[in-house]
Amino acid sequence: MSEYMQLSLALCRIGIYTCFRALCCKGPPPPRPEYDVVCIGLTGAGKSSLLSRLCSESSDDIGPTTGFNIKAVPFPNAILNVKELGGADNIKKYWCRYYQGSQGVIFVLDSASSNEDLEVARNELHSALQHPQLCTLPFLILANHQDNRAARTPNQIKKYFELEPLARGKRWILEGSSTDNLVAVKESFAQFINLLEDKDTEPARI
Repeated sequence: MSEYMQLSLALCRIGIYTCFRALCCKGPPPPRPEYDVVCIGLTGAGKSSLLSRLCSESSDDIGPTTGFNIKAVPFPNAILNVKELGGADNIKKYWCRYYQGSQGVIFVLDSASSNEDLEVARNELHSALQHPQLCTLPFLILANHQDNRAARTPNQIKKYFELEPLARGKRWILEGSSTDNLVAVKESFAQFINLLEDKDTEPARI
């Protein structure tokens, strides 16, 4: 075998070894950051269904949450450890016991609910925005059930809930949502994660 062929064969072996080493020794990707967030809202707002769909789980036969549920919701750049609190009257009064340690808040409301229920949701959101353990945290407010013909638009919700004066200076996002449009829901959560990461991104206020 000529010296040229020997050199070519050696270079080929080196190239194969380098590629093999790069593939085998690359190591695991860096871990995604995790954030502990609390999810609140009245019974029937759709909290459990949204979280189940985000976890690629079936949302069929989901009943009202009694007490609380915890889900690790994965996203490409973060994992949200979501503590979902039940929204029944006998549970709402205990919400504040579960706020400690939260890094963000998800508030889900039924945008197609009755005026009476919407007023209750408004009061609960106002209380959460002003609670000492939550008032400095980023909020993701989801006007859910946008697929319902009776749904109020995010702009209508913002006006009725008086969000601009109440939440001035706070970090919050208001978006419409439904389980039929998970792409939009994931985009809303991506904005929320930006706030959790303290990125210099202005919240998209509808």
